[in-house]
Amino acid sequence: MQPIPDHLAPNLDILFVGFNPSLKSGETGHHYANPHNRFWKILYQSGLTPRLYSPEEDQDLLAIGYGFTNIVERPTRNAAEISREEYAAGREQLKKKIEQYRPRIVCFVGKGVYEQYSGRKDAGWGVQTMPVVPGVCEFVAPSSSGLVRIKLDEIVEIYRQLVRLKERQNFC
Repeated sequence: MQPIPDHLAPNLDILFVGFNPSLKSGETGHHYANPHNRFWKILYQSGLTPRLYSPEEDQDLLAIGYGFTNIVERPTRNAAEISREEYAAGREQLKKKIEQYRPRIVCFVGKGVYEQYSGRKDAGWGVQTMPVVPGVCEFVAPSSSGLVRIKLDEIVEIYRQLVRLKERQNFC
């Protein structure tokens, strides 16, 4: 099973960062491919995309200013299988990607992803006040995994904040 490709470009509106690919994503080569993952539905219902996209169209979102990467490249059954060493290496790689590509907003898809990246344990939902990479808006959103206990409409409402941020000139 291979890591899935990042979809990156300079100056994206939003770069979505997950923990790591699911086994299904590793099999298909596409982000958020597990049929129980609600990512694509959340993007559409929040107004971030004009229609419901499928995982096979993940690279197409570059055209509307959205990119994808993960803090750890290795596909696993769940995030509990990721080692401290993988997180440490992934944290450095992710910071370099953000510095190189300079997305306007980095959306961490899961509070745990942001905690692993930033080293902070007190992150709330939404914009973070002290970004790791200065000048980049860091946004924490709930994981889209079907295992998350937050109701879908509550998750969608948090993602709607991204729509409002994106509409601003200075973003954050």
